[in-house]
Amino acid sequence: MGKSIFEKIWESHVVKAIEDGPQVLYIDKHFIHEVTTPQAFSGLEKRGLPVFRPQNIVATADHNVPTKNQHLPIKEALSRHQVDTLIKNCNTHGIELYGLGHPYQGIVHVIGPELGFTLPGMTIVCGDSHTSTHGAFGAIAFGIGTSEVEHVLATQCVLQMKPKKMRINIDGELSKGVLSKDIILYIISKISASGGTGYFVEYAGSAIRKLSMEARMTICNMSIEMGARGGIIAPDEITFDYIKGRQFAPKGEAFDIAIEKWKQLATDDDAIFDKEYSFDASDISPMITYGTNPGMGIKIESKIPTVADVSDNERLGFKKALDYMGFEADNNLVGKPINYVFIGSCTNSRIEDLRLVAQMAKGRKKADNVTAWIVPGSKKVENQAIEEGLDKILASAGFELREPGCSACLGMNEDKIPSGEYCISTSNRNFEGRQGPGAKTLLASPLTAMAAALTGKITDPRDFI
Repeated sequence: MGKSIFEKIWESHVVKAIEDGPQVLYIDKHFIHEVTTPQAFSGLEKRGLPVFRPQNIVATADHNVPTKNQHLPIKEALSRHQVDTLIKNCNTHGIELYGLGHPYQGIVHVIGPELGFTLPGMTIVCGDSHTSTHGAFGAIAFGIGTSEVEHVLATQCVLQMKPKKMRINIDGELSKGVLSKDIILYIISKISASGGTGYFVEYAGSAIRKLSMEARMTICNMSIEMGARGGIIAPDEITFDYIKGRQFAPKGEAFDIAIEKWKQLATDDDAIFDKEYSFDASDISPMITYGTNPGMGIKIESKIPTVADVSDNERLGFKKALDYMGFEADNNLVGKPINYVFIGSCTNSRIEDLRLVAQMAKGRKKADNVTAWIVPGSKKVENQAIEEGLDKILASAGFELREPGCSACLGMNEDKIPSGEYCISTSNRNFEGRQGPGAKTLLASPLTAMAAALTGKITDPRDFI
């Protein structure tokens, strides 16, 4: 029987297997940030343990950093304390830190790929659920809890139950105005926010193979939003071209040798999956969420479902979500006024995203009622946007390109959405209060978000294409 790419990588990293139980998995790369590490480092110190392999760890500050005036002290006391603690811990244990002021600083799941740390065949963890982003490179990547962060710091291994295998095939041609964010929101709307629970998902099919690496990262990023442990896409020439020449990627002959190894990372034709779905790319439209989990999504031209459309065990949550959002069943969202737009996060803050929104904004003006935050995912993305003149295009349209960080993805820093306000967001979660207490989040692609920013209301991005 053939094996999937997931099985090939997983089995090659098992240190020890417990019969009918979890397995000890060796971790190639450990990404850390300021939120989930303080207690982990404290636990090591209490036990008198060193960090086992500091050279396998990459640290950055992202969740709690401001996205304006980063050269000044952080205003929020808790945020400042967490960032300062990360600096102290990295200095103590000899860990490379890309903190504020460093030219490589940025969101952990943006800097890993762009610097060449993320490579095919790796196992990657981070104390952040959206570590699944790195699976776009043909790696097994998943989020871990704080106690597991401590375990990996001490042993470079983690204890895990092996997930089941799922494959999702997207074949055919995408329609105009449809981005990878729409693909993943469409998938989650079809299988639900819990449909991937217990699985590791491989994305395949002709539509997936045509996507850029940045688009693939968006899809794998949101695997966790369907309950999956992670997502993975087999590497190919698009992957290799992206990696080539990056700062910490293999160089010269070592790169050529690595490619030959990476080419073996493909699912065998006779591999069997525990569950499999297939979707037609032409059926996907620009998507938008209407509720309080990422599975509550619809095509932007469609109406919100009715109670009759929802299964019995989901009806209470459905009604509660609509009450929170202030929406009514069987209504269309197009034309609904909004006052906030957020373009950023580890889902959609790469240079490709900024190019798309700048192209739509060119020659147009932001709606007067809209507060828009456009936040690059890293200093490298920010600098590249400036080099390409994207900041000037956005400024002419009334937008400001801010400094890198997680920003308004979550209510953990200064960029919070006020209570009761609607925000079209390119981030990954629309839970109650996710972007700030009482905030009402609608997830969408960068094009849909920019269309709303220009009109001041929910707008089909295809109207601008």
